[in-house]
Amino acid sequence: MRIPLGLRVHAGTSALLVVLTAVACLLVSGLPRMMQASFDEALRRALTTAAAVQTDLTVTGEPAAPNGDLHQRARFEDHDAQWRRLLPAALRSLIRPGGHMSAKTVRTPAAATISGAVTYINLGWLSDADRRVDWVEGREPGGPSTMVHDGATIPVVEVGVVDEAVRRMGLRIGQTRMLGSTTLTAVRIVGVFRAKDPGDRAWSHDADVPHVTWVRLPTGVEEFHTTTLMSDDGLAALTSGAHNLTYRWVLPLDGRAATALGVPDVEAAIAEFERQLAVRGTSVISHRLVTGLPKLLGDFLTALAAARTVMYLVLGGLLAVALGVIALGVRLLTDRMEHTLALARARGGSLWQVTVAGGALTALAVGPAALAGYGLSFLVPGPVPPIVHLGPVVVVVTAVSFAVVRLVLAHRTPLNERRDDVATARPSARRVTMEVMVVVLAPAGAYLLRARGLSGSAREDPFLLLIPIALTLAAALITLRCYPYPLRLLVRLAARGRAAVPFLGLTRAARARSASALPVLILLPALSVSVFAAVISDGIATTQRLASWQKVGAPIKLTSAADIPAETIERVRGTPGVERVALALTGRVRIGDTGEWPYAVAVDLAEWRRVAGDGPLDLPALSGSTSALLSPGLGARGTFEIMWLSPAKLTTQGMIDTLPGFYFSGQFLLVPREVLPWPAANTLLIKGDVAPAELARLVPAATVETQERALAAIQADPLAGTVRSTLLVVTVALGVYALVAIVLSLVVGAPERARAVSLLRTLGLSERQARRLTVLELLPLVLVTALAGLALGLGLPAALGPGVDMSSYAGGLPVGDYTPGLLTPAALAAGLTLCALAGAYAHTAIGRRRNLGAVLRVGDLT
Repeated sequence: MRIPLGLRVHAGTSALLVVLTAVACLLVSGLPRMMQASFDEALRRALTTAAAVQTDLTVTGEPAAPNGDLHQRARFEDHDAQWRRLLPAALRSLIRPGGHMSAKTVRTPAAATISGAVTYINLGWLSDADRRVDWVEGREPGGPSTMVHDGATIPVVEVGVVDEAVRRMGLRIGQTRMLGSTTLTAVRIVGVFRAKDPGDRAWSHDADVPHVTWVRLPTGVEEFHTTTLMSDDGLAALTSGAHNLTYRWVLPLDGRAATALGVPDVEAAIAEFERQLAVRGTSVISHRLVTGLPKLLGDFLTALAAARTVMYLVLGGLLAVALGVIALGVRLLTDRMEHTLALARARGGSLWQVTVAGGALTALAVGPAALAGYGLSFLVPGPVPPIVHLGPVVVVVTAVSFAVVRLVLAHRTPLNERRDDVATARPSARRVTMEVMVVVLAPAGAYLLRARGLSGSAREDPFLLLIPIALTLAAALITLRCYPYPLRLLVRLAARGRAAVPFLGLTRAARARSASALPVLILLPALSVSVFAAVISDGIATTQRLASWQKVGAPIKLTSAADIPAETIERVRGTPGVERVALALTGRVRIGDTGEWPYAVAVDLAEWRRVAGDGPLDLPALSGSTSALLSPGLGARGTFEIMWLSPAKLTTQGMIDTLPGFYFSGQFLLVPREVLPWPAANTLLIKGDVAPAELARLVPAATVETQERALAAIQADPLAGTVRSTLLVVTVALGVYALVAIVLSLVVGAPERARAVSLLRTLGLSERQARRLTVLELLPLVLVTALAGLALGLGLPAALGPGVDMSSYAGGLPVGDYTPGLLTPAALAAGLTLCALAGAYAHTAIGRRRNLGAVLRVGDLT
């Protein structure tokens, strides 16, 4: 058999197979690249938006003896070069050149106080101070000197102070302050500086330098902390014996160079670098690594595991359905070659020759198409995970193997005639046993998955992938085995009527078991996975909206550090677009019996409910003017007294885990506004359509949050966007594949169906009756499979349970509401039904062009 001639003869079927293969390879190779690119983008965004103190690697050294002190910049630079040489390869590629070094003292007390407050003036040196600060008064510090104090010679260090310390701590140029408790050091203030760029990420490592820290201790004592800056020469005056001294070398991380696939290697490299630092420590100085990078990477991997789990599930379903549709196309091609190969077999061709000819024809159709789809996938930007290369290979191997197996079974003996529509072979005991095992083990596996939980992502826990496949296969087997039985009851009812069309149509549908196995195995997973994807997507969207409401607590929330004047509140009420305003006061209160200082919220709950309107918030209720709801951190207390604006006695009414818009953990309590001695408010909960900028203009010192902005921020997460967009693409693709499967099942059975309809037409069957006959033959399979697929898709989220934790994409809230709307199931069922009807009518219309006399001349009636 000449293969090119076979392609020309079966050009239409080969072209269909080419399109199906190319699209399948494009999807299975392109979607993983798109997802991996989004994973990388999510990681880079997480690393670049986090504070530098969390992402950078900071090596700290604490000298314990004088010979461990570093007094020259050159020695700091030598250590910096040493740390960079110790970096493992996975970390070295992520560390940018530059960074900075520092030496600081901590909790260095000053001799005098400010209005009874304790003052701490720490000494600090930054290697890049000339790049990060501007000297606004005085001059830059110079080298140290000495002075005599109480008969002893002590060092005098020239320092500069931040301008905020001048205002809040009374420090001035020209002052000399004595530092220390036992060993004294004098500092002379010679300049005042200000940060050049207060928003520079590097300041997160040295937040104590550009700002004064104020602390109120539980005893009521106030503390002021500031860190001064000295010159390189001032390092000579910093000794570990006189101060609590710490050295730091900051190795800045380049988050833009990170990749999701390299996260495990980076985690291992951090652990190795930490071990190397511990080994380098000595008795005179100890070194350790300080970084929040492992936690950031751990949080990212948690979110990534959920994304990969859903991606593996839906992509695995997509690949299975695509392979099934390609198998239908291969079946159509082998059916078209049936007579040619049977003739070659009858004329002495060996089974090997016939099989090779059919397999080569299939390979010639799917091979170049797979390469084309694989090549087009590289137009999708993103890294290349192994599945990009593996997917097309699986498609080609499956298509050719299916063709070879089908040809071997069909042509084992020459002229192997059979009638599948008349008698159906009884399944063997081995096949029945296997099917029963699948049906029994699939629900048992789902139960075990829910009981034991998930031990990682889908890649780490293959059990999660096997369960959906087993459930789908079990549902398909049950559908395939059971759907003829209700049809036979309908056949008996139709046999009692006088109309022949219902009886003939339902009879043909009930006898089509052998021919319908492959369409069922395609339609059911296509529908179930597409419904599963739609349900997951709807659940994420619903929970994202709930999370945004939980975060803000109202359509608009205006929060001020100080009380908002009554006239300002009235101006807000009168702003065009503002419909309702609920007043709330937040602050810390003192519990009289225990001395605890929890946070408290006093709010008008009735007005808050009216502000929330039809939002998804479940607001608490208070039954009395002295009732209180306490967080679990406070526990039940009965009656207790608080000191806020005035003393008040409260009675515990119950417990609340969170308070939407205010607090989600820790110690807090909710009280009615009647507790307040006067109507103070520092928070406004607003309902209406008003620009946040207008509210910010009315209350300049306030922060304005909106539920819409909170929702947009949650949805803007790259991983969340990728999950939802991938689910949408897969849903559409599976819907299209389901329709293609219906069309192909029509085409595969078209010759036999057309012959039967033509013969019935010669016996008086009208065109209208022929259309009804075709519809009755197709609709039962489509409807039963659609219902089974919809039911399985709706049940998969609940069955998988702990394997589909999508809280990372829903503002931290667990996605538990997997109740879909009626639109998606109705649209899928209606689409399949309409496609079946359209195919039936098209098939009947094509059949009208057949010459009925030619049917009689074939001799089928003799």
